[in-house]
Amino acid sequence: MTGRVLRIELKRSVAPWPGIVVLGGSLAIFCLYDGLWWRGTAGWTAQWTSMALWTRSLLTFLWPLAVGTGAVYGLREPRSRMAELLTTVPRPAWRRAALPAGAMALALASGFGLLVLVGGVQVALGRTTYTPLDWLPISLVAALALVAGAVFGMGVARALPSVLTPPGLVLFFLMLTALLQQNSDETLPSSIAPNRLAQLLPVTAEPREMLLTLSGSVHLGQTLWLLGLLATGFALLSAVTRRARLLAVIPVLAGAALALLVLPAAARDTYVVDKAAAALVCDGPVCVTQANRSRLPELARRGKEALRVLHEVLGDKAPNAVREDTRLRAIADKREPEPSGDVVLVDFDDRLLADATGEKLTRALIAQGLAPSCYGNNDREGGGRGNLPVQSVAVSWALHDSRLQPLAERGSDAYLRTIWPDADVAWQRLTALSPAEQRSRIAELHTAGLSCTADNQLAVLAGKATR
Repeated sequence: MTGRVLRIELKRSVAPWPGIVVLGGSLAIFCLYDGLWWRGTAGWTAQWTSMALWTRSLLTFLWPLAVGTGAVYGLREPRSRMAELLTTVPRPAWRRAALPAGAMALALASGFGLLVLVGGVQVALGRTTYTPLDWLPISLVAALALVAGAVFGMGVARALPSVLTPPGLVLFFLMLTALLQQNSDETLPSSIAPNRLAQLLPVTAEPREMLLTLSGSVHLGQTLWLLGLLATGFALLSAVTRRARLLAVIPVLAGAALALLVLPAAARDTYVVDKAAAALVCDGPVCVTQANRSRLPELARRGKEALRVLHEVLGDKAPNAVREDTRLRAIADKREPEPSGDVVLVDFDDRLLADATGEKLTRALIAQGLAPSCYGNNDREGGGRGNLPVQSVAVSWALHDSRLQPLAERGSDAYLRTIWPDADVAWQRLTALSPAEQRSRIAELHTAGLSCTADNQLAVLAGKATR
């Protein structure tokens, strides 16, 4: 009987629409716009954890929307002027409240669940072979946030039956989100509010680091707070007396108090490194993280060839291993150079390495070994794209090319188009030198790259003084 009544409620009310909006609106953002969520190792379909974090970051607008639609749904009885009539029914008030609340919860959970399913299918069909379960709490807390927000909105609208209640709640939760939301650099999260208070917000920062995930204390604290919010909403929805409405605020206050005791006080404890994903898997001198294990066969084959070329060029100063770079960096943060320079660090977010295979991958690895960049050449950092002409000259020389072979299209970037003429000049001056002097210039370039001392590495190749 309960299932039949619930089906009627879903069929004849507006309860399904919030779930449809959650699913359709989210897919429209992800699929119709070319954003950072499509790029890099932390893309929303690249890894399971990043998929969960990207979908949860949409709570920035989905959470206030869920609260507002719940409030609209909660005004159904006051608008129809049936509240007094329904109080005469012998059925308990909490049972009457459970039906609309259950319909709204089912619709929102289903809509968000289908969104996660779409992302999960794409992750499963993609390149990754790393299948952890740590992403599940991220998505489950997001679904709980939507349900709790909607039920809370229904309860507030029942207690304050005004047409201004839904827009007022949406505005309040939007302002709360703007006040508490952390920035998008999760290596050091920050917001206007203290960290514990900011963590009450279920919205996550946009994932930029593949190896980062939310800590267990964040999951627990947010679950306690959201369960309190859900209980308060349901208590307000089923309350029939003023005393019951006043007592209804106890669960949310208790949930918030418990959450503040559990949530991390330090911002750096909010996001933690997924140790299982960061564990290294090696094939000889070439190592990648467990999360990128599927890349190891191709990288090992090409990495060994690149190491051979580097030893021919640099001799004893050449790196003897290739390893995925697992260091966490803030946006546009400068890389700390390896003191010994004996490792070629591979960043799969680097534009040269992201989808490179075969000969292109070999050339990219040689480039990173000969002229390591102080900044990442990716959409997250972007400062290293100016190093491409320098690396192109170095790789072309190391592989004995008859002419300069660019690692990237010359016209792919307006900034690079201004540098390529200097690269042509540096190539001509380098190849005009004697073999010993050429090797000396490349050694100088390698040293400057490791120490990040040269502002213009093309000048090093051309034999000009640098500071």
